[in-house]
Amino acid sequence: MFNNSTTLSNTSVSTSPLLTATVPQEAAEGSDGFVHIDSDDATWILTSAIFIFTMQSGFSLLESGQVSTKNEVNIIFKNAMDVIFGGLTYWLVGYGMGFGTEPGSNSVVGVGYFFLDASERDMGFLFSSFFFQLAFATTSATIVSGAMAERATLESYVIFSLASAVIYALPSRWLWYKGGWLKQLGALDIAGSAVVHILGGTNGLVATLIMGPRIGVFKPDTKEPRMGYPTNALLGMFMLWWGWLGFNCGSTYGITGGKWKLSSRAAAATLLASMGGGTVGIVFSWLMRNGKIEIRYTLDGILGSLVSISALCSLARPWESLLIGAVGGYLAILGGELIRRLRIDDPVGVVAVHVVGGVWGMLAVGLFLRPDRVAGLTSHAGLIYGGGWYILGVQTLACVVIIALAVLTSFVTFKAIDVTIGLRISTVAEIIGADVCEHSINGEYDVSEGVIRTPGGETFQVPSGPVLSKKDVLKIIDISLALRNKVARSAYGKTVGLHGRRPSTANISDDGKSLVIRRARRAADDVTEEARELPQTAMTSHRPSGRHGRNNDAFDDAEGKFLKVPADVH
Repeated sequence: MFNNSTTLSNTSVSTSPLLTATVPQEAAEGSDGFVHIDSDDATWILTSAIFIFTMQSGFSLLESGQVSTKNEVNIIFKNAMDVIFGGLTYWLVGYGMGFGTEPGSNSVVGVGYFFLDASERDMGFLFSSFFFQLAFATTSATIVSGAMAERATLESYVIFSLASAVIYALPSRWLWYKGGWLKQLGALDIAGSAVVHILGGTNGLVATLIMGPRIGVFKPDTKEPRMGYPTNALLGMFMLWWGWLGFNCGSTYGITGGKWKLSSRAAAATLLASMGGGTVGIVFSWLMRNGKIEIRYTLDGILGSLVSISALCSLARPWESLLIGAVGGYLAILGGELIRRLRIDDPVGVVAVHVVGGVWGMLAVGLFLRPDRVAGLTSHAGLIYGGGWYILGVQTLACVVIIALAVLTSFVTFKAIDVTIGLRISTVAEIIGADVCEHSINGEYDVSEGVIRTPGGETFQVPSGPVLSKKDVLKIIDISLALRNKVARSAYGKTVGLHGRRPSTANISDDGKSLVIRRARRAADDVTEEARELPQTAMTSHRPSGRHGRNNDAFDDAEGKFLKVPADVH
């Protein structure tokens, strides 16, 4: 398993199957063809990987802040699953598929380093390299959780996490292994615009297309679901910002030779790019929202710019970084608008930020790349610096093949999950919320008895079954709102108690068009009455397709029609 080791006179030096080419070729490779990594490089790799690992916290806050409050625990928990199960399969086979060098290895897939272990001589580099690549692999998987938010079952997501590390292993070999076929063509992706972000974003796109939109989203006369905790989303963005410095600076794979200079430039480029993307997000929002600052635009602008600069971070000049980030942020924002117009439900903006930003980042290499005379990273030049169209063509090829790989592997994975254990949570769980139904947060859902029990001892009988009537759906909505201490949308002719300091009741009016709310104040005769208009329920022709129906018209009212549920159920 470790026959790639060579005899070295200096025991602090190890050999690596990686060739990130951040040291001059004559100094980097010996006659054995392996890259020499010393203890300082291994320390830098390990430290950067710790930075990258903190990005899991950032993704957790970013995603939980953008989904509804009834699913915030669930989305954070799924990020933990990426590390636990994705990390397990990456140790078992993923790292070996990416960087194995035993007989049978080739430019597409590696053999060796399965069930990774190392000798005392090699463990410094191997374990730090494994940790670094593991952080990248789990980041790519975590991207997908945002696209699947509020719809995927925990069991199905665990299976995807197990598969994600294997999917990641192939493009990591193609672009980062010294003999990878794309690397041999001259393709460059220093910190993962394609390997991590295009791959993860495309996987997320396939997942959300297979599952369809959340209940009530993209229906007539409904608003887009609001962020649950915008503050959490912004804090998550800051943590990702922090982690991205480890992401990009650490991708020099060391600090010896000229690599410390490239790390310094990567730090400056990363921050300048994010400034460009953030500025574009704020200005775009100010112009399009009549002087108001839309948080989503700012998030997409900054994150899109960070994705974009990752491919060229160590070689980009300051003005190039600012331009790449500004364009990347703008494209991410426009991509998000296009995704919503196409009625693709992407709750956290995964596709626009990671796919659109990643593709632009890879193409930017083909435009702005210059030969590296500091540490010998590349001898190629991009279109602007007289290198012609070659590198731009190679970068385009890398984008195309990684997108194709992601579409193929993720479609097979998600379809297999869907036809076996099921990919999407039940209708009841989607309305009530995964926090209650999958984690027993603020209530416990007993599927066998069809009841929800609250911590305070209340019991709600929950309608269930493959066909739900209009009355059933409205009752489930009432239960969901009651669990979150919100006014019921409809009591369906019954008087219900509303949470709060003042005793309150709610009743559907006789004509069924409004909800009458009565609130009693301190004095017995001090009662206020408020009538809230109920939205009219739109009905469409019967078009059964699976347990959730086509176009998310999911609930049969026993008259051959489907009930469209308003988006503010979320």
